Amino acid sequence: VVLMAGGAGRRLGSLTAGCPKPLLKVGDKPILQTILESFIECGFHNFYFSVNYRADMIQNYFGNGDKWGVQIQYLLEKSPLGTAGALGLLPDKPTEPIIVMNGDILTKVDFEHLLTFHTKAKSCATMCIRDYQTQVPYGVVEIDEHRLLAIHEKPIQQFFVSAGIYVFDPGIVEFLPTVGRMDMPELFHAVLEANRDTAVFPIREYWIDIGRVDDYEKANGEY
Repeated sequence: VVLMAGGAGRRLGSLTAGCPKPLLKVGDKPILQTILESFIECGFHNFYFSVNYRADMIQNYFGNGDKWGVQIQYLLEKSPLGTAGALGLLPDKPTEPIIVMNGDILTKVDFEHLLTFHTKAKSCATMCIRDYQTQVPYGVVEIDEHRLLAIHEKPIQQFFVSAGIYVFDPGIVEFLPTVGRMDMPELFHAVLEANRDTAVFPIREYWIDIGRVDDYEKANGEY
């Protein structure tokens, strides 16, 4: 499992001025600890933490993982490498599928089920997705050139969006840059252009990203 914990969390303002976002407490423990323990409950034991901002604080808190009976190693980004670039820092080519997850997400998704789905789908890259709805605050006008056809008052639009959780087969390393940054959309575009199989895994369980102050406060209340 690779947990992306290198972001500066600027959208959280003063909350992350002296503390990296993954160490912010939700309830009585840092969110990254909750994520780690949820994977451990599913039987995972080999972890890499991608770190950059306040990396020493994360390394000092988690150490090598002995406290949890697992192995934790660190991928140190000397400069921000984007949401996928840190995978290029893995010291050895993986021999098993890799689960990659942002270090600021709380979710009840079943990671074992996710991994089984990825394997059965024979996917090179699997993206977890979730339903997202937004309401247009105006009447949306449907036209044909200069003619008015209809007015839809404050319609609700529905999309599937990335949930910040992914599974990759070991062969994903061939798409990663040896140096420099890469974001997840670029990585998936590269896989698609190579005509490799991809899959999506809808998340219907609890999911929240604490990237914004109101979501962080919501997560604390729900937790």
